[in-house]
Amino acid sequence: APALMPVMLDGLIWRSRVTENGQRRVNYYIKHLLVDAHGDFNKTIEWITDNQDPKLVCHPIVSMVTDWIWGKVAFRTFLYGKAWFLFTLIIFIC
Repeated sequence: APALMPVMLDGLIWRSRVTENGQRRVNYYIKHLLVDAHGDFNKTIEWITDNQDPKLVCHPIVSMVTDWIWGKVAFRTFLYGKAWFLFTLIIFIC
């Protein structure tokens, strides 16, 4: 039921009806999109990618989850891998 995914993802966003200084409080419920029952990374992002629906990938919940994973987890691992590659490249060139 890929057509129901945006509706389900919209249900994970709570928006307050009260505004303060022109801003509205918003809560995102993303725990089960990140972590499965065993405490490991969930495969939600992989499933969304396999679906190949650009509207689904641009949803605010999916965008927030992928930005959070990239900023908190994957970016450091990516940089460490590239630093090791640059180090070995410099050694090879010298």
